[in-house]
Amino acid sequence: MIHIHPTADLAPRALLPGDPGRALMLAQLLLAEPAMFNHNRGLWGYTGAAKADGEPLTIQSTGMGGPSAAIVLEELCDLGLEVAIRVGTAAGVADGVALGDLVVAREALCHDGTSRALGAGERVAADAALSDALIAAGTDHDGALVSADVFYDRDARRNVAAWRAAGALAVEMEAATVLRIGELRGTRAACVVALSDLLEPERVRIGDDELRTAEARLGAIAVAALSG
Repeated sequence: MIHIHPTADLAPRALLPGDPGRALMLAQLLLAEPAMFNHNRGLWGYTGAAKADGEPLTIQSTGMGGPSAAIVLEELCDLGLEVAIRVGTAAGVADGVALGDLVVAREALCHDGTSRALGAGERVAADAALSDALIAAGTDHDGALVSADVFYDRDARRNVAAWRAAGALAVEMEAATVLRIGELRGTRAACVVALSDLLEPERVRIGDDELRTAEARLGAIAVAALSG
């Protein structure tokens, strides 16, 4: 491996947060005796037995954006990964969503460069059974997410209007890439995100304590879906 340097075994199933700090937090919450799986390039990852079911689970950060997520997931697939769930954050754009809500991506709208470079069309679907399991575990919404490349978007108002018109619930940066690589590699892939921001009618940000609560809920629901 060029970027992932395993120092522990990879589990056949993995949670993929973008943030290395979230990977550490989830490892402490969800794993019994987690061992460092990777620390190269600051992409922290951990493997251990999930407290919920005793089965091996890897929690590996992907970094921000499609290019970084693609590198990490491709190398995990080379190591034998079978099931991947992105557990991230997103900004809500639809009516009826609130800060801290959890959204399951039935599909991602490919408004990013990486998924398109990998041959995706306008939309890429998540694994249906895995998405159903996430919803059954207790999420708040399911539908489409938009994956985009720009966080500080100078055309945000225009883009949000287009995303809402396309039926998107929220926007983030990695789902389309994760789902597309799942298609290409035969790895079951899904995505659940917590809404850390709302973009309409004006941008608002979740508080730190509320974000930690939402992240913990993300991890617990993802493990429950994998254990079902």
